Amino acid sequence: MPIFSFAAGLVPECDSVSVPGQCTWGFSEFMKLIDNVIKFILFKMAIPIAAIMFVYAGFELVTSGGSTEKRGTAKKVFTNAVYGLVLAAGAWLIVKTLLSILGYNAPWIGF
Repeated sequence: MPIFSFAAGLVPECDSVSVPGQCTWGFSEFMKLIDNVIKFILFKMAIPIAAIMFVYAGFELVTSGGSTEKRGTAKKVFTNAVYGLVLAAGAWLIVKTLLSILGYNAPWIGF
């Protein structure tokens, strides 16, 4: 059941059908699949994980009780979450640029 694995929206609909009941995949469907996978990874995985890490870092900072070691750990978790989010956004930008160079003309996502 793909709906439970969140794969229901990843595979695009077939645009070109040469034989009834058979789908012929082309370059545009492949590019749409790559775009869908990138959207899923960035918006459905990276951002929620970063939000969870921000909450965890905030919780550690609030409950540090004056301990410089726990405050340092919380700050480290926070900065690593920021670095990870920036890295994911940078990777998204690089891949989107490469897709546009390869001829994928669909509108850009997000931001």
